[in-house]
Amino acid sequence: DEARVEELLTDPGIIRNRLKVRSIIKNARGFLKLREQGIGFSDFLWSFVGGEPIQNRWPSIDQVPVTTPESEAMSAALKRAGFTFVGPTIVYAFMQATGMVNDHLLHCPQHEACQSLSN
Repeated sequence: DEARVEELLTDPGIIRNRLKVRSIIKNARGFLKLREQGIGFSDFLWSFVGGEPIQNRWPSIDQVPVTTPESEAMSAALKRAGFTFVGPTIVYAFMQATGMVNDHLLHCPQHEACQSLSN
């Protein structure tokens, strides 16, 4: 309710942006809606990469994309499920951060380490 939103906007421990607070609430509702439909959130997300991390082999940073067909599809599906602040660029960053996509450059020591985790 509105009183709870106002309370959250005074909490110094979180980002106090009204649109983002409302987005968190909408996203939580979207998550619950998926769960009520029997859809596991992890399975839902991993379905966009076929259940396996994508192993890219970029030699230089200028080749790393900011969106992909997978992130665009995930973004669209999340929006259909009621989520907000889930554009394809932020979704792709999420995919990179969670290991769904290995975008470490070939010369980065973490490239091989991340690749070996998915084997």
